[in-house]
Amino acid sequence: MLDKLQAIDQRLEAIVSQMEDPATYADPDLLRRLTREQKELEPVAEAYRACRAAEERLASAQELLGDPELREMAQEEMQEAREEAERLREELKILLLPRDPNDGKNVVMEIRGGVGGEEAMLFAADLFRMYVMYAESRGWKLEVVSRSETELGGIKTIECVIEGEGAWSRLKYESGAHRVQRVPVTESSGRIQTSAATVAVLPEAEEVDFRIDPDDLKIDTFRSSGAGGQHINKTESAIRITHLPTGVVVECQDERSQYKNKDRAMQILRTRLYEAEREKQNAAIAAQRKSQVGSGDRSERIRTYNFPQGRVTDHRLTGDNKNFAIDAVINGGLDPIIDALTTARQAAKLAEAGE
Repeated sequence: MLDKLQAIDQRLEAIVSQMEDPATYADPDLLRRLTREQKELEPVAEAYRACRAAEERLASAQELLGDPELREMAQEEMQEAREEAERLREELKILLLPRDPNDGKNVVMEIRGGVGGEEAMLFAADLFRMYVMYAESRGWKLEVVSRSETELGGIKTIECVIEGEGAWSRLKYESGAHRVQRVPVTESSGRIQTSAATVAVLPEAEEVDFRIDPDDLKIDTFRSSGAGGQHINKTESAIRITHLPTGVVVECQDERSQYKNKDRAMQILRTRLYEAEREKQNAAIAAQRKSQVGSGDRSERIRTYNFPQGRVTDHRLTGDNKNFAIDAVINGGLDPIIDALTTARQAAKLAEAGE
């Protein structure tokens, strides 16, 4: 581990030096890659340097034990330094675990009402509101790309882009089937109904990740429309892009500018094609990926929101750690669930690594 930490520290110093070279800024792709690598390595290097400093404090304090006047102070310093060094070593074990290469990326999220009719659509709207509030709490930017709503305010489908530090690293756990148990507002007899909605979360692909041949695209314009067929505007600003080789179709109609809609639609298309390619490449290890906290497949039921019992249960967790207060969660308080899932995944990886 020591050799790896020293190599990381040296690599970070090399990156910092390279980024001080004006020539680096003439190559946007290189600058982007270096900036991303710097962000990945800095937490490890900082913890390594802090651990070294704690070990040096421990060694210095040990040298003072022979002095009767300084022995008590030295013992206190040794205890503090030892505890600090041990804490940082454990932190470094986790930091050195294989990273998800997409953790620094933004997110493309799609929410769909599932089984349960209008109640499923209303639940999908509640989930979207939950993610909006969570994004706000994290200081992220959320932009709706396209949406299809019901007359009662439910959501048939909605697609959005979430931009911000750590968006994928946190939201990747949200992919899957979300189930709700409650008395629907549309239910006059007061019976509890079970409905579902699906959430798909993809890491946003950048142009350097996946390039698209313009000749493979068919681009159409049309008028944006809202619930009930009412037109949002009278110009053909909405964009539909079809990727001819794969048949993937993306629409964007939330912006009033045709140019902005086209730009967003290309972002979504690139992300979907990149994800399809990743899934194809990862098919051989799909079973291994699924064996831990959960694969995030859309077909997988990951969570139940039980309103009568006031709790949210995440089915990927075990014991007392799997239940959370529904009022907090549905109002954007997702951090306790995501923290528990992150800890479970780290523990699984440490066990796998033989720790």
